[in-house]
Amino acid sequence: MTTSSPLRSNGNAMQILSYSTSNPSFNQSFTGTIIPHRKTRPVSVGNVTIGGGSPVIVQSMINEDTLDVAGAVSAIRRLHKLGCEIVRVTVPSLAHAKAVAPIKRELTKTYQKVPLVADVHHNGMKIALEVAKHVDKVRINPGLYVFEKPNPLRTEYTQAEFDEIGEKIRETLEPLVVSLREQGKAMRIGVNHGSLAERMLFTYGDTPEGMVQSALEFIRICESLDFRNLIISLKASRVPVMLAANRLMVKCMDELVMDYPLHLGVTEAGDGEYGRIKSTAGIATLLADGIGDTIRVSLTEAPEKEIPVCYGILQALGLRRTMVEYIACPSCGRTLFNLENVLHQVREATKHLTGLNIAVMGCIVNGLGEMADADYGYVGKQPGYISLYRRREEIKKVPESKGVEELINLIKADGRWVEP
Repeated sequence: MTTSSPLRSNGNAMQILSYSTSNPSFNQSFTGTIIPHRKTRPVSVGNVTIGGGSPVIVQSMINEDTLDVAGAVSAIRRLHKLGCEIVRVTVPSLAHAKAVAPIKRELTKTYQKVPLVADVHHNGMKIALEVAKHVDKVRINPGLYVFEKPNPLRTEYTQAEFDEIGEKIRETLEPLVVSLREQGKAMRIGVNHGSLAERMLFTYGDTPEGMVQSALEFIRICESLDFRNLIISLKASRVPVMLAANRLMVKCMDELVMDYPLHLGVTEAGDGEYGRIKSTAGIATLLADGIGDTIRVSLTEAPEKEIPVCYGILQALGLRRTMVEYIACPSCGRTLFNLENVLHQVREATKHLTGLNIAVMGCIVNGLGEMADADYGYVGKQPGYISLYRRREEIKKVPESKGVEELINLIKADGRWVEP
């Protein structure tokens, strides 16, 4: 049996993927992507759905103090316009939680409804209950929601002590779970490797297993209260830990017949090129294994800088099409024009388009084979001239000086051009 799932990208090009459901654990796409994806339950966050066959959703978080209503509204709008589909705000106090109400009202009045998530950490019951009235999802950190002050003299945790704190967690979490359940809202159980509770560290060590068990404890409490609008995240600043934790989480969920969507991210990834590489190494590796339903790239930069990285990861894996896919050879002695300059010219002329594959190849040796999947090809076949292709068909040969102009004309002739 096959079903179809529409991929949307904030008003950009729509891509339809067909899935074969012969395998009960995975949906396999045969058009648009070859990555199998783990089946998860759909969880609604405002007007966005995470999991359940939806496209991988892009998230970020504003830096502005939530008490600054005007500043927060402006920051949320900027992110949303760039393609950030869910925006997180921090609520470190009850005053911050109450400030989310005017933020939401102002967004609705002056812009549109944007799915909002509240980040709740230390001793968060009162804060979480207040902010749950105003947001679409509440994120809690199991290691901090019921804060355990570390005891430097402790040498062990008895089962009685472990269970006593577990019961306290349940009592503290239950009102929030009931509130979210009655409102039809969602919760993210967001475990951070760097903030595991002391009893988890004593019981499981500073390990991916401790992260997974921390998440499972909170999941079981939610399930016992008939609440399953859950998204799970297990983040670490070290990529191998993040990978191991998420893979173990999937294994445990499969054994326990749980199908909760996963939020992926490498926390505290840093900035610049290495921050992007680190985030991509963690997020893309799991997505390539079919794991992950929503992502956030965490950079020590303006949040707006995170969104292109997210979409770049998804585009490279064929999971979403939000820009032109450029195929270009690395250049060699056979190249018949300045490949770097020409690629730049082609990109500048066409980068506003979506859903196209454009190949820029320096010679014919690898050209036709390597650009076989491209919609259009720009190939050097003889000095001073460019051959333009529509897929594998050579359409025309033009002087190099007119190559980019004629490429645009070809795209226009096919009705696939839109003005910038």
